Amino acid sequence: MILIRVGSSEAMNFMKTMKEELCRIKGVKDVYGVFGRYDFVVKVETRTLEELGRLVTDCIRGIKGVEFSETLVMGF
Repeated sequence: MILIRVGSSEAMNFMKTMKEELCRIKGVKDVYGVFGRYDFVVKVETRTLEELGRLVTDCIRGIKGVEFSETLVMGF
């Protein structure tokens, strides 16, 4: 799971566009818009931690408006 916070001044239509962009990333299985500290919870699947790192740094953090992300790796 990846928790994502976007810039605080982003409009709702931008959030919808961002959700669509997140859904197009290879490895992303589900995207949920949430209320609270984060704006999105993104479920991803990769084969290796290296793939996960590339997905987060190259794809997700590269999206305009992403302010912060936190990755939670399922252990069991």
